[in-house]
Amino acid sequence: MRVPFRGGDKQSPPKSPDDTMTLTEHLAELRTRIVRALLAVVIGVIIVLAFYDPVLRFLLQPYNDLCTARGPDFCVAQLYSLGPLEAFSARLSVSTYGGIILALPVIFWQIWRFIVPAMHAREKKYAIPFVLSSVFLFVLGAYIAYWTLDKALEFLISWGGSEVTATYQVNKYLSLVGLMVAAFGIAFEFPVLLVFLQLVGVVTPQTLLKGWRYAIMAVFVIAAVITPSGDPYSMLALAIPMSLFYLLAVAIGLVIQKRKRGREASA
Repeated sequence: MRVPFRGGDKQSPPKSPDDTMTLTEHLAELRTRIVRALLAVVIGVIIVLAFYDPVLRFLLQPYNDLCTARGPDFCVAQLYSLGPLEAFSARLSVSTYGGIILALPVIFWQIWRFIVPAMHAREKKYAIPFVLSSVFLFVLGAYIAYWTLDKALEFLISWGGSEVTATYQVNKYLSLVGLMVAAFGIAFEFPVLLVFLQLVGVVTPQTLLKGWRYAIMAVFVIAAVITPSGDPYSMLALAIPMSLFYLLAVAIGLVIQKRKRGREASA
């Protein structure tokens, strides 16, 4: 038995055999997409491993600059490895995070290709904008996380007290950097998700616009919860762009809705 794999009007007949897929075919398609994404991640990991030293210096730069500016009584720029496997673990962590970031175009493309069969032909044309905007927003979020890292570290060290000099393990520092990049990068995909939900008709821009006050309040609460460092600088750097992205997503939804109504009126 074959089941329809299209969104929209349930009474619309499939236009081609590719518009219907069995459950087995769905699972096979999902497996193919996952394998391709994992292969891209593996290639990215290998590339980062080959350039590990400059990548590590780049990640340590905010902390080194902070310690240089505030002096040795505030923090010690040199990171420490307290176990025989810690340095090896740090290399694997950096390579894994970097490999995933390098593989993002392939990952987002595979995600889009998996959900495309459920869409109408008009919606499939958004594939390239979806992938490009997703990658751009993730990289933008990662950059803002990196940009605010020195302020976050300064806040955290200052709260330790004037009698405490910060000396960090390399793994714990890199874990904080990785969590910051992941939190900001994923949170910055928020407008892409909202536009997609409007595109497939799950929500309308009018509904989002009506509840914008509650949405922005929720954004600030979520930003406070998911910010790994917990400092106010990083929280505001995450919440303010997400609030602007919410309004931008609503504006894009209104444009899409207007064009859709125009096509329906002309038809």
